[in-house]
Parts: sequence; structure tokens; C-alpha cells
Amino acid sequence: MEHLINPRVRDIQISGIRKFFNLVQQYDDAISLTIGQPDFATPGHIKEAGKRAIDQNWTTYTPNAGLPELREAAAAFVWKKYGLRYDPVTEIIVTNGASEAIDIALRTVLTEGSEVILPGPVYPGYEPIIRLCGATPVYVDTRETDFKVTTTLLSEKINKNTRCVILLYPSNPTGCTLEQDEIEKIAALLEDKEVFVISDEIYSELIYEKKHRSIASLSSMREKTIVINGLSKSHSMTGWRIGFTFAPAYITSQMVKVHQYNVTCASAISQYAALEALTEGINDAEIMRAEYDKRRTYVYDRLTEMGLDVVKPNGAFYIFPRIGHFGLSSFTFASRLLEEQRVAVVPGDAFSAYGEGYIRISYAYAMEVLEEGLNRLEAFITSLK
Repeated sequence: MEHLINPRVRDIQISGIRKFFNLVQQYDDAISLTIGQPDFATPGHIKEAGKRAIDQNWTTYTPNAGLPELREAAAAFVWKKYGLRYDPVTEIIVTNGASEAIDIALRTVLTEGSEVILPGPVYPGYEPIIRLCGATPVYVDTRETDFKVTTTLLSEKINKNTRCVILLYPSNPTGCTLEQDEIEKIAALLEDKEVFVISDEIYSELIYEKKHRSIASLSSMREKTIVINGLSKSHSMTGWRIGFTFAPAYITSQMVKVHQYNVTCASAISQYAALEALTEGINDAEIMRAEYDKRRTYVYDRLTEMGLDVVKPNGAFYIFPRIGHFGLSSFTFASRLLEEQRVAVVPGDAFSAYGEGYIRISYAYAMEVLEEGLNRLEAFITSLK
């Protein structure tokens, strides 16, 4: 009966991030710098709100789009933080994490044969959904532009089949962001084209030195942009699975149908915890961001001292050094690093073919873990030389 399974599903591969994370579990003495999992506990007041929801029996279905008061809090949050104005009734959906938000957004706007432009290298969670929709991922190579999408790169790929452009900034796996002028140039290119933008801003609260800018803040782009965000990274709530879509009513009214038949609604308990996060915990990310900033500087300095070519990230908690000059594929490099020095990183090819020749290191780990992990990486590089 296996031959009857949807071939699009059969062709999907397990994420390279998870493959390597699972491989690490075979080594009891390995240090893992693989997963984008904040090492901070969920703030105590948020956990208490979740407990209260259970004790008060707030454990039933909520409206499909989410608790009204949570959507109001989400609207207030993005207005205060990023100057984005969305109607909580008609333009916001509470999703089962940002992953579900990506899913319903793509399934709503894509049709058979349409194309989606993505920056390469990029988080691997988009391409499988695009292909399940019968659409085609089209990558632009950002390796020569400090991992940033440019209007030149987009112009080379946009055609009559282009339905959507995905922007992920701050970026996973590179930690790079777009400046205001770069966003404005992209907007000027797209504003007169019938092309949607999915702007994945899950790391928006983890930007160093500057403030986050959303392409949806530009009036010419608001009506064609779906903003995706959530609490996994900003409030260390990965397991609570709360994400959001912010989009014009004409898109949201269609996405909510996909969402309804997918999950009905996000967990009620998690929604009440999220309400606490977006109100009393509106600035919870500041303490985490300050610590990540210290780690970012430390990791960048260590990697450059090792002689690695690396762009300093200005957002998220990833760094993406180039290792291709050692003559090993990224998978071989990472496999040998794990086998010989017991430290795990993610091979760059997990982030599309444009990640080959790089590795991703997550610095969402305690400083002592990073120190030991980088000591082992340095020993491995020395052995290669």
C-alpha cells in the first residue's frame, strides 16, 4: 500500500537540523550547538498564567482565530514595538506556533504551478510546504550580498508565475537583518506587482544595536504582506506553540478557514499564557537579548580568531561561518567534528544548496557551553590544517 501515499509527501525529507540533532543523541559526551532553543526558562509570571488557566478550567475551545483579548494584546504589541496597525477582529490569527502560521499562509496564497522566491541559504521549513501546494521554490543566492535579498537578485527571478516572496529577517541561519533603506528598495520593486510577501519576523525582538523594521510598515506593502510572528524566541516559549499572522482582512478571512480545518484553535492554556507574555511581559525579551548579545560578540570574536570567514550577525542567535576552504562538504565537516571532538553544529546544506560550505552555530547556550564547544571546534580546525 505504500505506493498509494501522496508522492509529494514521500519526497519530503526530514529537516537537516533535526537529523543532526537526533544524531547527537547517540553521544553522551557531545556538546550540541544545533537547535534554536533558548536556554532561558519561560518567565515565571507566564508559567503562572498557564497554571491559572488550568485551575480556572479555561481549557475549552476558543474562537478559531484565538481569544479576542489575546488578539487585542497582539495588535497592541506590534503597534508599540514596530508601528504596525492591525485590527484584532479581522486581521489577526493566533496559530499553533509560527510553523502553522507559515503553513496556512502558503496554503492560502499558492496554487498549482506558482513560484515562491526565497533567500538562499534559508530555514528549511518553507520548501516542503511550497512543494505540497504544487508550487515551486525559487532561490536567490545571497552569499555575495552578506546574506541579504536585494532588488537585483529579486528582479532576476520574478516572472509571471511568481506568487510570493519570502523574507525572513532576522535570518535563520545567518542572523542577518535588512536595513530600512534596503526594505524600501524591495518595496519599490514589488509595490506594482501582483506578488504577495510573507515576512517571517519570529526573531524581531532579538535584534542588536538597531530596531526591527517590517516591510508591512510601508503603506505600499501592507495590503500584500502577511507578517508571521510568535512567542517561541522572544519569550522562550517554544513548547507553548503560540504564533500569529498579521494580514489584511481579505487574506485573513481566507487563512482562518485553512487554520480552522487544520487545528481548530491554538491551545487555550497557551493562549492565556501568551496574553500574560504580551501584556505584563511585553519587555521580557530585553534580558535575554542582552545576554545573547554578549554571546554573539564572544562567538564572533572566537571564530574570526580561528581564521574563519564569517558575517557578524545582527539578529537572532545564529552565526554562519564558511568552512568550504577545508575541502570537506558541510555534512562531512560536521560529522567529523562530532565524531572527533564531540561537538555538534548544523551542516550548511540543511539550509538549501546555497548553505553548502558553511555550518550553523546556535549561541542560544550558556557561555560555558559555548566556550567548551568553540575550544573543541578550534582543536578540530587545527587538526585539519
